[in-house]
Amino acid sequence: PAFTWEVRANDRNYHVQFKKKFAFCLTKKKYAGNAIKTAKYNIFTFLPLNLYEQFHRMANVYFVFVILLQTFPEISTLPWYTLLFPLSCLLTIRGLRDLIDDVGRHQSDRNINSRPCEILSGKSFRWQKWRDICVGDIVRLHKESFVPADMLLLCSSEPSSLCYVETADIDGETNLKFRQALLVTHQELVSEESLATFDGEVTCEEPNSRMHSFTGTLEWRGETYSLDSERILLRGCKLRNTDVCYGLVIYAGFDSKIMRNCGKIKRKKTKLDRMMDRLVIIIFLVLLVTSLCLAIASGFWARMFQEKHSYLSALYKNTTPAQQAFFNFWGFTILLSIIIPMSMYITFEFIYLVNSFFINWDLEMYYAVKDIPAKARSTSLNDQLGQIEYIFSDKTGTLTQNMMSFKKCCINGTIYGTGPGHENKQPSGSGLTWSHHGEKKLDFCDATLLEAAWRDSDPVLREFLRLLALCHTVMVEEKGDQLVYQAASPDEEALVLAARNLGYVFLARTRDTITISELGEKRTYKVLAMLDFNSDRKRMSVLVRDPQGTIRLYTKGADTVILERLQRRGPNETFTEMALERFAEETLRTLCLASKEVSEVEYSKWSRRHREASVLLQDRTRELDKLYEEMEQNLQLLGATAIEDKLQDGVPETIQLLKLGNIKVWVLTGDKQETAMNIGYACKLLTDDMEILEEKEISSAPTIPSSHSEILEAYWVSNNNLSGSGEVLCSSRLSQPCPEASCHKKRAVIVSGDFLDKILHMGEVLKEKKGWLWRRLACCRATGPQEPGSLVEKAFVDLATSCQAVICCRVTPKQKALIVQLVKKHKKAITLAIGDGANDVNMIKTADIGVGISGLEGMQAVQCSDYALAQFSYLQRLLLVHGRWAYLRICKFLRYFFYKTFAGLMAQIWFAFHSGFTAQPLYEGWFLALYNIFYTSYPVLSMGLLEQDVSAKKSLEFPELYVIGQQDELFNYRVFGITLLHGVSTSLASFYIALWAFEDGIGSKVVGDYESFAVTVATSALLSVLVEIILDTKFWTVLSFLMVTASLLLFCLFSFLTQSIDAFRIAPAVFRFPEASRNALTDPYILLVVLLSLVVNTVPSLTVRLYRTITGKNTIQQNIRLKARQEPEPSVELRAHVPHGSFHRRSSYAFSHQEGYAGLITRGDSLRTGDTRRAT
Repeated sequence: PAFTWEVRANDRNYHVQFKKKFAFCLTKKKYAGNAIKTAKYNIFTFLPLNLYEQFHRMANVYFVFVILLQTFPEISTLPWYTLLFPLSCLLTIRGLRDLIDDVGRHQSDRNINSRPCEILSGKSFRWQKWRDICVGDIVRLHKESFVPADMLLLCSSEPSSLCYVETADIDGETNLKFRQALLVTHQELVSEESLATFDGEVTCEEPNSRMHSFTGTLEWRGETYSLDSERILLRGCKLRNTDVCYGLVIYAGFDSKIMRNCGKIKRKKTKLDRMMDRLVIIIFLVLLVTSLCLAIASGFWARMFQEKHSYLSALYKNTTPAQQAFFNFWGFTILLSIIIPMSMYITFEFIYLVNSFFINWDLEMYYAVKDIPAKARSTSLNDQLGQIEYIFSDKTGTLTQNMMSFKKCCINGTIYGTGPGHENKQPSGSGLTWSHHGEKKLDFCDATLLEAAWRDSDPVLREFLRLLALCHTVMVEEKGDQLVYQAASPDEEALVLAARNLGYVFLARTRDTITISELGEKRTYKVLAMLDFNSDRKRMSVLVRDPQGTIRLYTKGADTVILERLQRRGPNETFTEMALERFAEETLRTLCLASKEVSEVEYSKWSRRHREASVLLQDRTRELDKLYEEMEQNLQLLGATAIEDKLQDGVPETIQLLKLGNIKVWVLTGDKQETAMNIGYACKLLTDDMEILEEKEISSAPTIPSSHSEILEAYWVSNNNLSGSGEVLCSSRLSQPCPEASCHKKRAVIVSGDFLDKILHMGEVLKEKKGWLWRRLACCRATGPQEPGSLVEKAFVDLATSCQAVICCRVTPKQKALIVQLVKKHKKAITLAIGDGANDVNMIKTADIGVGISGLEGMQAVQCSDYALAQFSYLQRLLLVHGRWAYLRICKFLRYFFYKTFAGLMAQIWFAFHSGFTAQPLYEGWFLALYNIFYTSYPVLSMGLLEQDVSAKKSLEFPELYVIGQQDELFNYRVFGITLLHGVSTSLASFYIALWAFEDGIGSKVVGDYESFAVTVATSALLSVLVEIILDTKFWTVLSFLMVTASLLLFCLFSFLTQSIDAFRIAPAVFRFPEASRNALTDPYILLVVLLSLVVNTVPSLTVRLYRTITGKNTIQQNIRLKARQEPEPSVELRAHVPHGSFHRRSSYAFSHQEGYAGLITRGDSLRTGDTRRAT
């Protein structure tokens, strides 16, 4: 990267002069201020921007077109303002909804920008707000405060200017990470005066989104010092265990790394919304073609009529047939425009709103402990909750509670912590005195172990507990009479607390000693060496000399590395292995503990070589690793510990249910692979019968290009040789044929952020690669040109989506969003992202549905989400019940709205064939106006609000029902086509049966007129529509019954009011059908005609239903009911027992802290002496 970002300390004027281009020839400041703005609109942009977004909906454009036509009096059928009013209402409702959302974002921005902080101004620090910070400022931070911008750490109150931070908001990890200032700034910047005169210049890379990397230099007093990410405090980190620190602002506001990872707010549209846009265009084109055909026909008819009836030529002298056809074209266009009614969209919004309230009011999703209800923050996405195919979940705080507790242990062939219901009480008469140090209650309660520890008769148990108290990197502070432990990871803390509760209390440490209290007796051990943990070694050791002078090595680490370094394998070792297997089955995080005695001779030789290796300039790490390896041999096993990383309630059951509903769950976490895998097993995402594909299996070749070739080869082979099975081949040798059995094995993929980086940046490498594979792939791409980079992406997505589970670890917030984007792009699938921290915001914004957990990590995720829940387990109800019902309701609503519109209004077209193709309406104007608003909308509305195919309980019992939404079964182009045909057939029957009856001309009264005919067709169509809705309503409530009744009563009431003689006398041009319904519908002959139409329209529907029942073409719901009667569904099994003869035993070791802590302790950097505390 180009080092063009220059920052001068304490020099604001220097930064102000720089500008950069951002659009055409416009410029803005190069160095951003620290104020952030995540809101979409401001006072000036709200109206134009919101209207611009709203007119992306084709229906709104269509309505404006119709209103414009209505402004021409020659072709107008209604005053234009009568249509403008409902459109304005629709736009206002949606606009207000967007405005309310945006006001919330403005509020959140204001709160963040107004947080207080201390900025160096002149020669002293002053309290100001976050928004006042500029690049080059020096900021003072206090314990427990958030870092306001990306800063270079200058110095801190800790020894060696260490600074401990928690990055939960950035990567979800709560274990402490340390950052250390440069030695020169630590030594020189000791007072406010020295900070005020500091004039160093930092030159570094331009702002970017790479969270874990930073490269730059500091120039000061003629010297240049290199900088890396270990010196940088990122915005959003929390200062922990450090009283005060000082930092120089490098990147502020939107230039900071977390904001670069945040992503933009995207306007989300549902699948049905997009389909409706396409349908509006299709219907409009059909409407224009129909109007054109009818207009042409009217031209021919007019010419023929004029030739035949020349004596009427005076009537036609001002118009030609062509002119008539032209006006008729627009007349038909307006007449048929109500095929897409505006009332449908207004009702649509109302249904969405009420369904959102149902989510807010659901007591099953109310978390009483913290008084948090579920909240639908977006009201326009409910139906999409019923179509989710992929869920992307964060781990920490979403699946887990992020609390570690010591659960079980195996010591010398005995398992402790197994008995349920043990009370955590001390054995009577024990006289234990260490309990005053305890401040936390321990989940681990086993009186047997407590008694054994107190008796002190088992040397192995003594060594086991001693190891827990000695072998760690925990710091200790005394606050009053309480000991406060500061651990680099929650695992470490859990183990030290367990030892404390069993009588072995860690009291203090210096550079080369560690003091513990063993059953009340204080002992100080001399630390000879600390053999640090790293992810390759998977263990840490401490070499100590005890008060008697004996040298001992204590080691703890993953079972796989400890067991192969043991001196012997006896019955105890075998039993411990079985215990580890049992702990792993219970998805506990395990560690093996071992020790050995070291002779003086052996130690002195090793120590000399260790000192030499420590000062090497080249290969230091490798040489040290070799020495550590030598020392950690011939160990004696003491036992194993098992720690539980507590899951949130109901997580395993929820994931099981979602899997049964054909929803795939991917876990995207910033945590380490081992931790992520362990949680995968704990929440039953991974099972012991799965084959785990790690990076080396996916791409075994070491170099980047060939690893891509491996994936591409996988893609090529799977698409060509295995297209039938749809499975991607299992191993890295993807081109080799594999046995049938292994091809159908359950599989999971586990990859890291680095690996994803390679996949996401691969286009360039592949453009250079023109081998055999490239040529073969070129043949496969005949379907259409694809970018080489996207081919690699598609290969990876195909591989990942063919697996049962995917876990991505060490991923940045931006990578989380890119993964979601990849699946959306290549699978065209509906995605949901769920998380609780700022690190999940980008993913939540990118997914089709974003769900925020109202958790411990602040409210950033909730503020950007579409739905807010208190627990992950509520997701099952949100999707399987509310989501499925909302999809069902909206689809039925659309289907019946279109059906009733076609059934009622297509008769206009048939009438044209009998009215000389003039655009004369068949129905009375009032019937046309009220048909969609009062006569037929209520039953459809009640269906959209309350319809259920099965109850909530059954929805959760049979998650397979969810598949209907994923496959778009309830509303698609086929369903729309059938609805159109159904509507057309109803309108044909209603019109032609009435026409056939009226050709005889006479009932008992004189009702052969046009008005009576119109009333007969209208009544037949209306009743046919209502009966169809009655037949298809599955869930009857009082409201459903009232809605149907209200429709009939309103039809009678408005017919009476609009057709009364008095109304006709007042305004004959407006009320044109005096007493028409009363004349027609009191005639038994007409009533029989209406009944005949009703029977003809209803019989086919009943026949189809009967045919389906007889031939067994059941719906999915019926099949499931059948299945429920035949075999009861087994309850979800939460304990995954490893089958006998399991092909491997997995390790689930617990170590989640950062490498490098042992070095800090042995150098004394992290240890505070009385005089090192910096004055502030």
